[in-house]
Amino acid sequence: QQKSIWRRAWEIVTWTPPRCRWDAEKPPQFSMALNVLFAFAGGFTVANLYYSHPILNILAADFGVKYEEVAQIPTVMQAGYAAGLLFLCPLGDLLPRRPFVVGLVLFTATLWLGLCLTNNLAVFTAISFIVAITTVTPQLMLPLVGDLAPPHRRAAALSIVVSGLMLGILIARVLSGTMTNFLTWRAVYWLSLGLQYTIFVMLWLFMPDYPSTNPTGLNYFQLLFSIVKMLGRHPVLVQACLAGLFTSMTFTSFWTTLTFLLAGSPYHYSPLAIGLFGLIGIAGMLFGPLYARLVTDRFVPHLSVLLGLSCCVLGICLGTYIGTFNISGPILQAALLDFGMQTAQIANRSSIYAIEPKRRNGVNTAFMVATFCGQLVGTAAGNHIYARGGWIASGS
Repeated sequence: QQKSIWRRAWEIVTWTPPRCRWDAEKPPQFSMALNVLFAFAGGFTVANLYYSHPILNILAADFGVKYEEVAQIPTVMQAGYAAGLLFLCPLGDLLPRRPFVVGLVLFTATLWLGLCLTNNLAVFTAISFIVAITTVTPQLMLPLVGDLAPPHRRAAALSIVVSGLMLGILIARVLSGTMTNFLTWRAVYWLSLGLQYTIFVMLWLFMPDYPSTNPTGLNYFQLLFSIVKMLGRHPVLVQACLAGLFTSMTFTSFWTTLTFLLAGSPYHYSPLAIGLFGLIGIAGMLFGPLYARLVTDRFVPHLSVLLGLSCCVLGICLGTYIGTFNISGPILQAALLDFGMQTAQIANRSSIYAIEPKRRNGVNTAFMVATFCGQLVGTAAGNHIYARGGWIASGS
């Protein structure tokens, strides 16, 4: 009886509606509606990692612990995400992606219930880590976009999904800060639970099936090792990984230490005001797909990478040295850093997805592991340097 219930549940999760089934004669068309669905799903899935950022002081008070103990939650979640990227994402080249992605979304949503209910910080931290490992579904969707979108529209299609991811990061902070100001922090987590089940239903109904891209029959460990070998074959992949590593360090260091700066002297902002700061980056995110269509798809990606990194450097200089006495510094930094990082990321993805079309999940894994190692280091180092030397030290 027990076995038959699980088997029935598995059959329901892996069932594919007729219009989504793979047909080699007539492969699925990559429509704008599907592009937007992937952007929505990616955004509100990756948001899971960022709800805690603007409310760490509230969580510390609610769990009755010191601030330092709660500050480990974003770090633990970044570490879990990096582990998921390294160990789960390569499976996208091994397994059919539709049941894999849909199953992961369902598992994450169901486990998230524990975060809504627990009163124990150790349990909360442990569940946060496991949930972060399985939150890698957006990184399985991006290579699928690379497979489905026609080459002349690839950068624009990727840009829409990446904009969804970046918006998810910012909206998570805005929602979290705003709702916690008027309700309780748990309301944010219950909202996320509902959103994740909605994403599960939408993907189950509309995500097209696509065959495994592993015709040579590599096993899991060979797949992992082949990613290391890719780095030796493709200098453009190494360059993209290094750019991703260092820009994401500056990005997460800024957003985690910004909470301390705005909550302390001379600003003393509420969680609502700190959360609303995320809206500043949204303008840059929305401009991203237009820029990708007009510039990245037409010129060599290198141009956009250099432009994006230049925006990041300018933003960091302005924010770091004006931020301690004038709010315009962090505002300019948020806008320039978000636009610059997104521009460089999309251009890098567009160039690396062309190198091994059959191994896009492997290529994406190398790039995203580097990016999330950067986020992990940026979160941890930013907090430590800020604690010792303040805003100017961490920004420098």
